[in-house]
Amino acid sequence: MASTDVILVTGCSSGIGLELARLLRNTTFRVVLTARTSSLATLAKEGFADSERMIIRPLDVGNAREREGLFEEIGWRWGGVDILVNNAGISYRAVVEHMTEDEEFHQMQTNYLGPMALTRLALPWMRSNRYGKIISVSSVSGMMAMPTMSSYSSSKFALEGAMESLWYELQPWNIAVSLVQPGFIRSDSFLNVYYSRRAAACDLQNDEYCRYYTAMEPFIERLMRLSPTSARDVAKQILKLIRANSLPLRKPATWDAQIFYWIRRLLPRRIYHRVLYWSLPSAKHWSKATNTPHPKPDPRSHSNDDAI
Repeated sequence: MASTDVILVTGCSSGIGLELARLLRNTTFRVVLTARTSSLATLAKEGFADSERMIIRPLDVGNAREREGLFEEIGWRWGGVDILVNNAGISYRAVVEHMTEDEEFHQMQTNYLGPMALTRLALPWMRSNRYGKIISVSSVSGMMAMPTMSSYSSSKFALEGAMESLWYELQPWNIAVSLVQPGFIRSDSFLNVYYSRRAAACDLQNDEYCRYYTAMEPFIERLMRLSPTSARDVAKQILKLIRANSLPLRKPATWDAQIFYWIRRLLPRRIYHRVLYWSLPSAKHWSKATNTPHPKPDPRSHSNDDAI
């Protein structure tokens, strides 16, 4: 690692990304900070501005033109990206039935397809130098799933699988791959989750799934507010990985991430899933509600658009 390495960080307008940007400001690295165009004002308020060793650029990780344009500029300015930090991400809160295909794609595009596209753009330079680091911010949701978080978990499971495969592929070029796995972080980021259209319009009287949201929302909020780990704590761990000579493939970044890792590893799957289910808030009430049989509709009562 050289003190003049070029580092590209995505999602710098809030949370872990913003804290990492603050830490990198006091280093000698050459840094590219990115955020969506609508969020760049946050970085400006923080005093970030272009300088000899730092540039701030708009980047929607799901936008191919913005990705390619950014790498073209980095190429003629500094040669290429030595260390890529895939941090940008979003989270949908909705049960499976309440997600549409477009909403699923939005989730995957931001959390998986975008980071993988950025990785592909960064790799030719890294391979030519026989050196580089790909650090991707995953989540505890990349090792376990929870109700109302299926889409988010699937995006993180995908990222974890791809990065694990990449770890093997890049061994001959001395390129390190590492997944940072935060659990609950003390922040208000739960206020920024996306709700699918059906989840946002959920009516408890007409949709039994709504009780999942009324149970899970305060549960997650409480765990986040009580967490001893801040976004800055996680950012400090990422900075250590940036500076380290050797990186682990996976780095649990919070105490609960470490606990969940060992629970998942040591408990038999059948027991693990049962224990987790009954640990969820009001899970017994979910069971009672959904176990009440409903009369089956008479198919003759529905119109048939194909009838002549």
